[in-house]
Amino acid sequence: MPTSDRSAERRRTAMPRLVRRPPTLMAADGEPPDSVVAWGLYVEGVRQDIDDLDAATQRAQNGEGFVWLGLKDPIDEDMVGFAARFNLHPLAIEDAVEGHTRSKLEQFGDTLFAVVSTVAYVEHAELTDSSEIVSTGQIMVFVGDHFVMTVRRGEHAQLATMRRKLEARPDRLAHGPYEVLYAVLDKVIDDYLQVVEEFETDIEEVESAVFARGGSHQVDQVYQLKRELIEFKRSVVPLGTALSALATRPLVTIPDEARAYFRELSDHHLEAREAIQSFDEVLSTIMAASLARVSVADNQDMRKISAFVAIAAIPTMIAGIYGMNFDNMPELRVSYGYFVVIGAMLTIMLALFIGFRRNKWL
Repeated sequence: MPTSDRSAERRRTAMPRLVRRPPTLMAADGEPPDSVVAWGLYVEGVRQDIDDLDAATQRAQNGEGFVWLGLKDPIDEDMVGFAARFNLHPLAIEDAVEGHTRSKLEQFGDTLFAVVSTVAYVEHAELTDSSEIVSTGQIMVFVGDHFVMTVRRGEHAQLATMRRKLEARPDRLAHGPYEVLYAVLDKVIDDYLQVVEEFETDIEEVESAVFARGGSHQVDQVYQLKRELIEFKRSVVPLGTALSALATRPLVTIPDEARAYFRELSDHHLEAREAIQSFDEVLSTIMAASLARVSVADNQDMRKISAFVAIAAIPTMIAGIYGMNFDNMPELRVSYGYFVVIGAMLTIMLALFIGFRRNKWL
């Protein structure tokens, strides 16, 4: 070996070897960020007894199960470590931090990213023209081959109960991270159907109030229901595109045999969409009928007013004629003229009243 080659070899041997350490997921105090509300390492569907998130993630990256992290309203600083550790796309990170208004499904490299709009029914003692009926939020789901991360925005759609149910079924979690995505979608769609039932009850109450005999002619409640239904529809409908992709397209982290289960979710989601469409049509019909009843009621009032004006016009006209004070007017000096005129007034007024009453103007 030449001298120069031996010198270079000695330098390489003497230099310390730099080992690249994976980015940490821990905060400065050694704990996960405050936005991490739950996490666990699952091997063969069983949650492992480990309290070091970095170590759990490393084991998952080495092929030992997968890590499931649950976050709530993370900030930019919280997502830095997760983005570096799991190689998350910046656009997906931006959606997770700032939120996204529509459901969608995107594939970034070997990571699947889903945004799911959530809806919860807001209980109210009575429906008014300012009642809030639905409350919306989002769940973002990152699915990789060794991790799944759920990011929740909004105060409803908590996933703690869903996590406990899945942990009680290790056979399901053993399928891998995509099973968590399936469970999230299943829960959200069940929530949609629950809101559909509550909406149906409110619509029936308003319908009864509008069409009952002597019912309210106010359209404020109908309009409020229709406005809240639009918000409900805006949250529900876009998810159909994502479910269709999961059920039909080859996607990373989603095995082919899982598509049938996502097709089932798509069918349930279709039920919610069809119900929303029918509610929209029913509310439009109720509003049109309510406005028609208001118009009919106004016309009825106008007929009554017109009938009374016509009756009152008779004595007004006769009294006006005999109040002109001309010297040469007939019947001015008839002995019983006053009583005859009063009798004629009353007779004509009574005849008009009977005629209007017979024609249902009064």
